[in-house]
Order: sequence, then C-alpha cells, then structure tokens
Amino acid sequence: MTQLKCPAGTVLFTPGQECPGFVRLTKGTVRVSLTAANGREVVLYRVGPGEVCLQTFACLTDGRTYSAEGIAETPLSGEIMPHVDFRSAMTRDDAFRTEIMTAVASRFGDYEQLVEDVALTGFDARLARVLLRLADDQGRLSITHDALAAETASGRAFVSRRLRELSRLELVETHRGGLQILDRPGLIAVSQDQR
Repeated sequence: MTQLKCPAGTVLFTPGQECPGFVRLTKGTVRVSLTAANGREVVLYRVGPGEVCLQTFACLTDGRTYSAEGIAETPLSGEIMPHVDFRSAMTRDDAFRTEIMTAVASRFGDYEQLVEDVALTGFDARLARVLLRLADDQGRLSITHDALAAETASGRAFVSRRLRELSRLELVETHRGGLQILDRPGLIAVSQDQR
C-alpha cells in the first residue's frame, strides 16, 4: 500500500490517464466530474471515506483509462492499493469483495439520482436540492454560479436567473462568492416540486 496525502485542489486523475490503483480514503472528499468540449462541466458524484469511485473501479476491473476528472475537494488522507492487490482481494477476500460491491451498488444509486434529476426533475427543484445539500449548518454556501452550473448540469446564465428568482421569493440571499438560505422550509418545498 502507498500512503495518499494531498491538499484540496489536487488533481487526482484526468481523462485518458491510467489508474494507479484502488484508493481507500480515510479523510476528505474527491469531486468527480466530466467536462464537454464546449467547456460545460457536470459533477457526477463525490467520493468520501468508505465509498467507491466508479471511474477507478471501471479502470481496475475492465482495464480502461479514466474518462472523467477527479479533484480533491478537501485535504485527503488514505492509501492506494496496487492494481494486482485489488484484483487478488476481489478474488480471495469475501469480506472485501462484499464491501466493494455494496459500495458500487450504492454509487449506481447516485447515478440513477443524477439521471432522474437531469431528465425528470424541474430545474428549480434540482437547484434547490443542490443548495440544501451543499449548505452548512447555518445555511451558507461559498460557491460560484459556475460551480452551481456544474452541480446542476446546466449553464451559468440559467443558474443566475433562477437564483435571482429564488432571491425575489426571499428563499435565498445571494452575495459575491456565495449565498445564504433564508427560508429552508420554502426551499425544501421547491426541492420537492411543490411550489
């Protein structure tokens, strides 16, 4: 095993890169996203301790290279299990295999939610869900409109327009570099497509 320790902002993998091994995080979060040729980005999922990155899993089990980008969203600690050790553990260690397959199944649930959000949920509900998920305990978010566009699989201008509307409804208050949730129950109602 190789120890992994890196600061927030570290690029862990990019499209076309070979996988160095299976990462087991003990601390921190990795944001995994895709960027189109036109520059639009969509956040696929985040990986934390005890979770599996489907990009890495596909690389290790199917010999692929990465097709997305992984960035340390917070400082990371953990270890990297070499490819050969990962494959051996998947073959011989029932507990390890069960842990990994359970985590992969859970991650597919995240993908199903992403598809549902993008294809079947109105944008305001999708935006409200992201705001509620990313806000701290006081309802604050330090996030740009560009980052919210990536989180909601949309464009920056559309996010800005919808935030102005949520602000007009006194659900949120926007400021440079972030926003404050003013009416959590109201935003929850929007997130459930009830407004």
